[in-house]
Amino acid sequence: MSEPRSQALLARLVGFATVSRDSNLELIEFIRDYLAGLGVASELFYNAERTKANLFATLGPSDRGGIVLSGHTDVVPVDGQAWTVDPFNLTERDGRLYGRGTADMKGFIASVLAAVPSLLAKPLRMPVHLAFSYDEEVGCLGVRPMLAELEKRPNKPRLCLIGEPTELKPVLGHKGKLAMRCQVQGAACHSAYAPYGVNAIEYAARLIGKLGEIGAELARPERHDERFDPPFSTVQAGTIKGGRALNIVPAECEFDFEVRALPDFDAQQVAEELQRFAEHELLPRMQSVQPDTGIRLRPLSAYPGLATGPDSEAAQLLAHLSGSTEFGTVAYGTEGGLFDQAGIPAVVCGPGSMDQGHKPDEFVSCEQLAGCDAMLDRLATFLQVSADRSSECP
Repeated sequence: MSEPRSQALLARLVGFATVSRDSNLELIEFIRDYLAGLGVASELFYNAERTKANLFATLGPSDRGGIVLSGHTDVVPVDGQAWTVDPFNLTERDGRLYGRGTADMKGFIASVLAAVPSLLAKPLRMPVHLAFSYDEEVGCLGVRPMLAELEKRPNKPRLCLIGEPTELKPVLGHKGKLAMRCQVQGAACHSAYAPYGVNAIEYAARLIGKLGEIGAELARPERHDERFDPPFSTVQAGTIKGGRALNIVPAECEFDFEVRALPDFDAQQVAEELQRFAEHELLPRMQSVQPDTGIRLRPLSAYPGLATGPDSEAAQLLAHLSGSTEFGTVAYGTEGGLFDQAGIPAVVCGPGSMDQGHKPDEFVSCEQLAGCDAMLDRLATFLQVSADRSSECP
């Protein structure tokens, strides 16, 4: 097949090593300058340190709501991964385009940028907004200040397409996430006198055991939603550290846990139940030995789930663009729930598969990238129909 229209732009985007721990400004400035060359102005929303930025741009009329095409510019690290190609230099091999972010999700951003000339070729009856964010990979953090500003505007966007990799299949939902850290402060002593200390590791283990009980309750069949895999909200502890030597009762222990919540379940309930267990069952025992012991829970990150209705305007547009009403869900999270909370209904559809995301030799196929280019051509055609057609989405 011929080279996808967006391939050259994808090569430029992959060349920017926008790992979340680093700045994305070179990439954002490249996109800003690319759009400026096409006569499109951009707004930048910086973080507090001005080392990262979101970009927001509007094509077409600005006096009405429109369609957001959204993607995140940050990628996960490549440290310790066994890549066979340079992760920050696009490599084509056997119909695949290799590089960090090709699937997740610079492929979609490249397709959007490549579609801009087509979108500008004729007057649009509804604007297309471009929204490119930072720090999605570390808790969907960067998009929030941009959304806070959009919520204030009189002509807020009416719907959003998130281009995360779905193999171009239409997706209406995903789970939300809550990540927490639990810190247990015990009391040290010589292990020969263990009953006179407060073993922070042992109390952390009891808290983790309680999380297991909560997870088992959430997995009960009556709480299932078969649209998702697994079909229930999950809880798991992912990291733990504590203790200094075997002959010292450990005074500190901390562990991190996460909740992956169905869209209709408030993940905060898990943290609240764990807090009650700590206060009613564990702290009285700990403080009877040493009053200044304690248990502290604090949030690390969170984002809401997404459950857009199949009859919604956003879903019907997605069906038109993707050519399918076989709506699905994905296991990973996106910024879609945050757009939805801001009053901008969201759907998810993009090139590539998350099976390749976050792995060494990440790739998107040329076929998928070309398919996304074609999908955005359909969007341009839909928005550029004659004035006697309705401006409503199908």
